[in-house]
Amino acid sequence: MNKKREAAELGRIRTGYSRPNPNPDKGPIPVKSKTFVLTSHSREYVEQAAKLYGGRVEQWTPQRSSIAQWRVITEARELKAILPSGDPLYQYNEMWGGGGCERRCDGATELLKGVPCVCLAKYGEQWYERSSKQVCRPTSRVGVFLPDMPDLGVWRLETKSHYAADVLAGGLDTVLQATEGKGLMPVRMWIEQRTRVVDGETKQFQVVMVVPSLPKLRHALSGPISTAAALDPASLDRPAIEAGAAVVPDYAAEARLCRTVEDAREVWHRANRAGHVDPKGTDDLSQELIRIADDIGKGIDTQTGEDHGGDERGPDEDGVYDGEVVEEGDQGDEPPAAYPPVSWPAAAVPGGGR
Repeated sequence: MNKKREAAELGRIRTGYSRPNPNPDKGPIPVKSKTFVLTSHSREYVEQAAKLYGGRVEQWTPQRSSIAQWRVITEARELKAILPSGDPLYQYNEMWGGGGCERRCDGATELLKGVPCVCLAKYGEQWYERSSKQVCRPTSRVGVFLPDMPDLGVWRLETKSHYAADVLAGGLDTVLQATEGKGLMPVRMWIEQRTRVVDGETKQFQVVMVVPSLPKLRHALSGPISTAAALDPASLDRPAIEAGAAVVPDYAAEARLCRTVEDAREVWHRANRAGHVDPKGTDDLSQELIRIADDIGKGIDTQTGEDHGGDERGPDEDGVYDGEVVEEGDQGDEPPAAYPPVSWPAAAVPGGGR
């Protein structure tokens, strides 16, 4: 069975709330909110939302439900969120009753019973202008990440308005045009109060604007962006930090500490492998390393320049020589060298015509 995978729903983002009706025989009074309302089964999430967006945490029971939840009517007129990959928008015409969803229609077919759209057949093309008690309500849902809230999951934005549905779909189409549904997109969401005149009557309604939140339009239309850029959109407009110049080791100083010509040659080979000398040995650093190797071979102190070539090293004050005397024929007991003998490049042999 193929089933669409979705992130866990942590809570909901609403554009309205209800308050108690002074008449106990009537249901709660719906109120359009100028700021976003966040609700969740988790008090922890709602408390964190109150810290981020302002407002007071309160317990609340949705209509047609007996399970209490938590909500905060925030002070935020705008939310910054991240749209997940894929197509995050779900839009249906729905009618709900005491038993749950009674009709769900895609505009042509009522999906729960598999019959033609009931509202269209009964009331014609302008069916959506009738009372919600008579017809389905255009319902739009979109899941977004709130990056400053805890845990990995989506918050579901839901709005029930024919006009708001068109605006929301248009904004998300712009986002999907940029990402092709293949990446995350940072967005700004805010509530706008709008009016529309129908048959001489002015009607007020709310829409939720959803637009890419990027420094420049070019960023929104240049294809999917990285997760890091989605979390920090301003980084897209920062100049790239130039890489610092590579630090070249002081090969000459290392060579002067060598005690044998072979060790000094190995310093040159290491510089060659790092690309810091000319492989032909004609550059200044190669020539300096060659001179140092020559001095070591001649017994010249590479630190002071003193010539000790004719000096025979004697014992120290305790009568101990600084090297063990090896009798001829004992060399076969020496361990093999860790590295093969090193050699200068052909054009850089010490004494080779400098």
